This record gives sequence, structure tokens and C-alpha cells, in this order.
Amino acid sequence: MATDYHRFLFVFVDGIGLVPAAPSNPLSETPSAELFALLGGPLTIEQTQSAEGVLLKPIDATLGVDGLPQSATGQTALLTGVNAPLRLGRHITGFPGPRLRKIVEESSILLHASRRGHSSTFANAYTEQYLRRLEDGSVRRSVTTCAVQAAAVPFRTLADLERGRAVTWDIEGDLAADRAGVPIERVDSVVAGRRLAKLANSHRLTLFETFLPDTVGHGRTALPAAEVVRRLDGLLGGILGARRADTTVILTSDHGNFEDNRTRTHSRAPVPLLVVGPAARHFSEVESILEVTPELLGLLGPRV
Repeated sequence: MATDYHRFLFVFVDGIGLVPAAPSNPLSETPSAELFALLGGPLTIEQTQSAEGVLLKPIDATLGVDGLPQSATGQTALLTGVNAPLRLGRHITGFPGPRLRKIVEESSILLHASRRGHSSTFANAYTEQYLRRLEDGSVRRSVTTCAVQAAAVPFRTLADLERGRAVTWDIEGDLAADRAGVPIERVDSVVAGRRLAKLANSHRLTLFETFLPDTVGHGRTALPAAEVVRRLDGLLGGILGARRADTTVILTSDHGNFEDNRTRTHSRAPVPLLVVGPAARHFSEVESILEVTPELLGLLGPRV
């Protein structure tokens, strides 16, 4: 039964599969103190578990469709609960086209939460220049930006970042500064995690997206894989150290990629579903990325 105590911090990590430890798996080859403390080991399939307040399990991202899972359809499926690749007949990479945008605009987790009167926020920080280009249509919209716009959730800016009320996609800000061509003060990943927890403490649903593992996995970002693991581990540590007792943290992905450094393509590997907090046990029956959003919305409850 859904209760009023549930609040959620949804950490969407683009491009991470949950596979066994191996020399080719950066997630098992890089020290990750916070994950070890939480799970007894790295973010690999050997740590699959369901305990009071902690759940880690592999969930399917292929959704019954041949080929490699891709970002546009995978993220749509994850954030709406609609089997987007099956509906369109294939996995679609990159940015969503009109059919996928329609699904997101009608069915996203942010829209449903907002319509029910639950306070929701998107934690990522954007430059004013990017937001102007988004508004005039000169940049393509991602699944998350479609979801934010459709739900009329305000975008956070660099001013919010300076006040500690937002986090950049790369977690620490240095890569975001280079990409945007603007000065951004670098923050440690643990501090970034604390900022996310603070946002989550005052909202029923907080969504954060990092596509850093996917860009590194594809070789598009010149950052050592070990540094990606360090940032994710620090982020998680900061979150768990600062979250309220009634906040459940969900970390999951849309497809595999980063977990195998022998290739720069996506994989058909299952993705991790890591849930930490009082609602963890409710996700134990989730078997695919399609079921995460419906379960979360069910726990948020009806209109308030």
C-alpha cells in the first residue's frame, strides 16, 4: 500500500550494464568505497541482493526487440513505462523523433507526478544560452528535456548551480564548462551528491540525469573510465549521507555500454536497478526498465 512517507530521488545513469566482474569491466576494476560499503562489492552482478532498505538486481533493457538497445527508445521506455521500441518496431538511437516525443509528452513520470499534485524537480543545470536555443528549436530535445517541458517543471540554471541547487550532467562541472564554453566552479562528486539529496529532501520526486558513462563508453569524452566510477561512487556517497530517512534513491540505466571496455557500442546486457531506502522492497518484482516508473508512481500515490 502506498503511504505518504515516500519521496524519491531518481538517478538516471545513461549507458551502464550490470554484468560480472572482469578485467574488461571498469565498474569492478576501480575502487568504489561507497558501493563496497553499501553492497559488499562493486556495481556488478555478483552483488545482486534484496535486503531491508537495499535492492540490487539486473533488469532487462531489450524489451523483446531485436538489436542493441538505444537511448531514444530506452529512455522513453524507462521514464514512461511505455514499450517504445516495441511500439516503433525497433530501437532508436540519439534524440527522440515526433512519435517518441508524443509518448514522452503524454506519459512521462514528471507529468504524472505533477498532475497528481506532487512536487517534482529536475536537478540538472543548464546555461541560459542552451535554454534559449531549446525554446527557439535550434537544438534537438532529449527525452528528459521533453519530459521537463511537458510537465512544466522549471529548468535549473547556472545561477541555481552557484547556489548549490543544481548539479551538472558530468557531476563535477569541469566537462560541462568545457562543453558549454562558460566558467563553472568545479565541485567534488560528494558535494554534488549532497546537493541532490538536499533537493530531494524538499520534493516528492527529484530526477537527475548523467550521460557521462555513455559518452566515455563511446569514446566521445576523453576521461578515464576509472574517473567515471570515482564520480559515480562519490555522488552516491554524498546522496546517502545527506538524504532524509523517508527518501528512496533509485539508480538505473537505459542500456549497457560502459561495463565493457572492449567495445564502444551498446550492449544487450541487463542494467542495474539499485534502490536504497524505505521503498526498496517494493521494487523487488521489477524485471525490466518498463516497470520502474509505474512502480514509483504507484508509491507516490494518487492526487494530493
